[in-house]
Amino acid sequence: MKQNRTLFDDAPPVKKSGGKEISNKKEVTPLDRLKNLEDKITGAIEKVKTLKEEKAALELRIKELEARLSDKDHEIEKLQAEKTAIKSQVEGLLDELDALEVV
Repeated sequence: MKQNRTLFDDAPPVKKSGGKEISNKKEVTPLDRLKNLEDKITGAIEKVKTLKEEKAALELRIKELEARLSDKDHEIEKLQAEKTAIKSQVEGLLDELDALEVV
């Protein structure tokens, strides 16, 4: 009859050719397994906390960069408008100079 094994059972025995069961691994007590599981869960929780902190910092950085990008876009629009105005002024002055030469 085969027994169902649980998380707290020791490492499963390995069958040898004579039908005799032996274990390849050092025997692990249920308390050791529980401690191991607790350590893994604690490590996972710490990793999740670290990742959440990193995510929050990155989201803040994204907002800062998006704000800077928006500022730069407005600055570009302003400079393009100034360029257009200056171009119009220069063309107007050149037209006046051309008019003076004709006379």
